[in-house]
Amino acid sequence: MDRQNLTLMTDLYELTMMQGYFKNKDQNKRVIFDAFYRKNPCNGGYAICAGLEQLISYIKELRFEEADISYLRSLSIFEEDFLEYLRNFRFSGDIYAIEEGRVIFPREPLVKVVAPIMEAQLVETAILNIINHQSLIATKAARVCYAAKGDGIMEFGLRRAQGPDAGIYGARAAVIGGCIGTSNVLTGQLFDVPVKGTHAHSWIMSFSDEYTAFKAYAELYPDACILLVDTYDTLKSGVPNAIRVFTEMREAGIPLTFYGIRLDSGDLAYLSKKARKMLDEAGFPDAVISASNDLDEYLIESLKMQGCQITSWGVGTNLITSKDNPAFGGVYKLAAVMGEDGRFIPKIKLSENSEKVTNPGNKTVYRIYENSTGKIRADLICLVEESFDEKNSLLLFDPNEPWKKTILEPGSYTMKEILVPIFQKGECVYQSPKTMEIRDFCTKEKDTLWDETKRFENPHKVYVDLSPKLYDLKMDLLEKNR
Repeated sequence: MDRQNLTLMTDLYELTMMQGYFKNKDQNKRVIFDAFYRKNPCNGGYAICAGLEQLISYIKELRFEEADISYLRSLSIFEEDFLEYLRNFRFSGDIYAIEEGRVIFPREPLVKVVAPIMEAQLVETAILNIINHQSLIATKAARVCYAAKGDGIMEFGLRRAQGPDAGIYGARAAVIGGCIGTSNVLTGQLFDVPVKGTHAHSWIMSFSDEYTAFKAYAELYPDACILLVDTYDTLKSGVPNAIRVFTEMREAGIPLTFYGIRLDSGDLAYLSKKARKMLDEAGFPDAVISASNDLDEYLIESLKMQGCQITSWGVGTNLITSKDNPAFGGVYKLAAVMGEDGRFIPKIKLSENSEKVTNPGNKTVYRIYENSTGKIRADLICLVEESFDEKNSLLLFDPNEPWKKTILEPGSYTMKEILVPIFQKGECVYQSPKTMEIRDFCTKEKDTLWDETKRFENPHKVYVDLSPKLYDLKMDLLEKNR
C-alpha cells in the first residue's frame, strides 16, 4: 500500500484515443478538462469533497513499466512507436482542485486538468474513480453525523465494503466526513486516524456464561470496557451482568473511565431507555450506551426523535457502501482547447437534457459568504481572467432561470477562490494535510451551511451561479452550435 502503480487503471478507450492523438501529433494540443458532478447524493443539499491525497499519489506514480507495455502489446491494437513513447511518459500538466473536506455543490469544477490532451485523457478514469468514491462516502458520513447531533459515530463497515480498497479509503473518507474513528486497523495505520472497537457475540458465546465473558473482558480492558449485552437477553441477562461487572470494578477500586454497553439488535429506542434506567438506578449514570445494527442517518434521526438514550453509534454497511445512493455521479468534460495563438478556445457539449450542457472555457470557482452570518450565500463559476472587488455590489442570478436575480451590497459579502493549484508543470505544489486535520477543516466547513441545507427532506438549494461573462459566453456558443 506504500506505492501503487495505477497507470493501467483506466478505460481502454483512453489509451486508444491517446494513440490516435499520438499519430496526429498536431492534435496533441493543450486542453482543459473539468471534473464535476450534477446532483447531490441522497437527494441532499450538499456534498463533501474527498480523495485528493490519493489523486496526488496517482499522478506522482503515473508511469508505464515494462510489464504494462508488454501487456498493451499483447492486445495487438497498439503500434510500436506509440508503445515506445509510453516508456518515458510522465504527467507534465497543471491540476487545480477543491481541497478535501470542503463543502461542494453540483456543476462546479472539483478538479481542473490543464495538459496536453494525451495526458489529460489518460487521467480521466482514475480521477473520477478516486474522487467519486471518497466524496460519496464522506458525504454519507457527514449526513450520519448530522443526524447524531454531536454523538460520536464510529465507522465499522470493512467486512461489507466492496473490496479492500473501498474499505480502506472509504473509512478514510468517513473520518473526513465526521466519524470519530474506524474499526479498520489498516486505515488507522496508513492515515493515523483513531481505531476503535469492542468485542463480538462470539466472545460471549466462547465462555461458559455471559458474566464470566464480561468479567474477563473487563480485566483485559478496564479503560475501554464496552460490553455487548444482547447475546442472550438484553434486559434480563446482558444489562444485569454488565452492571454486576461494573459494580465489582468499582468495589475493587478500578477507575471507570470509559465504560458502558452496546446494543446490536432489537428495538433500540425501547431497549436503550430501559437500559439507561437500570444503569442509573445501579449508580452508573455516566455509563455509555452505544448501538449498532444496520444504522443510517434516517434511522438515527428517528431514534433521536423517539427519545432513545444512545450517545454513541457504530455505523457499518449503510455508510461504507452508501447503500441508498451507491454512486457519486462525477463526470469529466472537455472545456477548452488551445489555439495556434496560445489562447484557449472554449468548447461546449450540447444535449437535449439541459443538465448535461457543459460550462465552457477556462474557469475557476469563488465561494461567497454572507458577512453577517458566515454562511455560504452562493458559489460563483467564472472565467479565470475575471476579477471582483468586495467593495462593489455583486450581481447573482440563476443560470437556469436568469430572471431570478440578487444583488449583494458592498461590504455585505466575502469571496474566496476555492479551486487551488495542485500540480504545476507536472510538479506537485500542494501538501495534503493529515486526515484528522482534514476532518477538523470539514467540521468548520459544515458550519458554513445553513441548517435548511443540511436537512434530509427538501433541503434548501445553495445556488451555483455563473458570472455574466461566462453566461454570455455559454449562450453565444449555444447559439452558434444550435
